[in-house]
Amino acid sequence: MTQQEETLFQQRLARHRDELRWLYMELYDNGPMFDALCSQMHSYAETRAAALKARDAAREADPDWYKRNDLLGMMLYVHNFGGTLRGVGSHLDYIQECGVNYLHLMPLLASPRGKSDGGYAVADFRTIQPELGTMEDFNALTSACHQKGISVCLDFVMNHTSEEHAWARRARAGEKEYQDRYFFFDDDTIPNQYEQTCPQVFPTTAPGNFTWLPDCRKMVMTTFYPYQWDLNYANPVVFNEMAGNLLYLVNQGVDVVRLDAVPYIWKQLGTSCRNLPQVHTIVRMIRMICEIV
Repeated sequence: MTQQEETLFQQRLARHRDELRWLYMELYDNGPMFDALCSQMHSYAETRAAALKARDAAREADPDWYKRNDLLGMMLYVHNFGGTLRGVGSHLDYIQECGVNYLHLMPLLASPRGKSDGGYAVADFRTIQPELGTMEDFNALTSACHQKGISVCLDFVMNHTSEEHAWARRARAGEKEYQDRYFFFDDDTIPNQYEQTCPQVFPTTAPGNFTWLPDCRKMVMTTFYPYQWDLNYANPVVFNEMAGNLLYLVNQGVDVVRLDAVPYIWKQLGTSCRNLPQVHTIVRMIRMICEIV
């Protein structure tokens, strides 16, 4: 970063640091992990493209840009609209002619065929579905959108990963560090306690909130489908890593992030595990992290 960019980053960090640290310590009480988060934010600010930093400056000067009624949105699945990311890019003139200046791309990150839940079972937060293109193609598309005055929105799946995610594979193989990133139990004693107060999302197609894994003889929390494993946000490693995944994506040119399934991200026995106070704390922290970077 230039000296000016470094100064700007430090000013943004100073603006939010006290509140961010207070919220972080309230959840995790882990100073070294908070310091690691701050270092991570600096790294992503350092690698953020100059063109994106210019957009940041314009939006800081106009903080209500997204509240006005001059935004016209279009939501689309890449494979249905253009076949690939490059295909969508070839139709940007048409999108612009329609008056659209806000493009919401439905899930396009790597997810297992047949167990993708429409792309909401993410196996890799930093890889595009191969049939749609590459991350370089995605970056090129966001850049082209920006040149035409079109903002890009992307879903960020916070609550869970695919069972094919690298963390899940290592958890399934018995690595305790990675099991602690999810909700693993030796038997159904604690899961049954959760089931007493936690509603089912898909009672017909995916009943219950837990799945038995016969290969490792463990129960894992699966609020949605059995192949979507809930992340444990009580673990600061999960929060920091997922914040890093989010910053990676916004550094590809994403202007607006829709946090998917966010009411479910904090689990607590004896509750519905929906919209708990800690959820709002995490969302506040995510908002500040994005504003800092």
